[in-house]
Amino acid sequence: MIKITTLTEDYIPQGQELIGEHGLSFFIEADGKGFLFDTGQTFTAVHNARKLGVNLAKTDKIILSHGHYDHTGGLKSVLNEIDDEIEIIAHPHIFENKVVLDGNGNKRLAGIPYAKNELEHWGVKFTLSSQPVKITENIILSGEIPMVTNFEIIDHKLCVENEKGIEQDQLLDDQAIFIKTARGLLVVLGCAHRGMINTIKYGMNLTGEKRLFGVMGGSHLVAADEIQTKKTAEALLEYQPQYIGLCHCTGMKAAQFIKNSFPNVCSYNYCGSMHIFDSN
Repeated sequence: MIKITTLTEDYIPQGQELIGEHGLSFFIEADGKGFLFDTGQTFTAVHNARKLGVNLAKTDKIILSHGHYDHTGGLKSVLNEIDDEIEIIAHPHIFENKVVLDGNGNKRLAGIPYAKNELEHWGVKFTLSSQPVKITENIILSGEIPMVTNFEIIDHKLCVENEKGIEQDQLLDDQAIFIKTARGLLVVLGCAHRGMINTIKYGMNLTGEKRLFGVMGGSHLVAADEIQTKKTAEALLEYQPQYIGLCHCTGMKAAQFIKNSFPNVCSYNYCGSMHIFDSN
């Protein structure tokens, strides 16, 4: 059995004592262990975990999808819940100096708000790899995702600042989690900066699973034009997914477009959502 609880997301259902914010965090329970995939932007993962009955003290590993603040800013709050040393698995580029440019060329910081040695002082042991990492028998962290479609592009506003100046961030640290279920592959996205379809294609090639059961998480379609959104939906249709739960950086306009294209299998993955899947 695999259980996924959405601890942090931009929106919350009406009437729940949860806190929403621009960020993402999933708690994944599988094979008797607990894995935190991203930590949100602030303290919301901790607050919402308490309200939802998720014990973060039992987190076995923390996995980071990429180095943006809205996926890593909650690390300090989460680490305060964990007494022992804990492993964080991520790509080596998570500590790059990431920035966002506005239409006037002004920049704002967008990277992880902690230094590596600071996190190590708090009891973190890092596993930094650009290659896929096997988490359990049924769960794989993607590693770098190839860009193979002709319609998915990386948001040009997302950049890195280094000794060369400011240049577009290729988001090589953008990763997803691939989970083998009894009904096919489940793809759990952080932001899918390198493309949701690129990520799905790579996941199926990497795992050898020919069936796509579903996809959930952020898709960064909020930055896509109508053509890219339409082509994404058309490509997704070829896989005939049985479950779609997009959220966070998908944007409500794109999320509604995907919902209209898949009315029977697509729903918005709000903060507090819990899903149980049969493992492979």
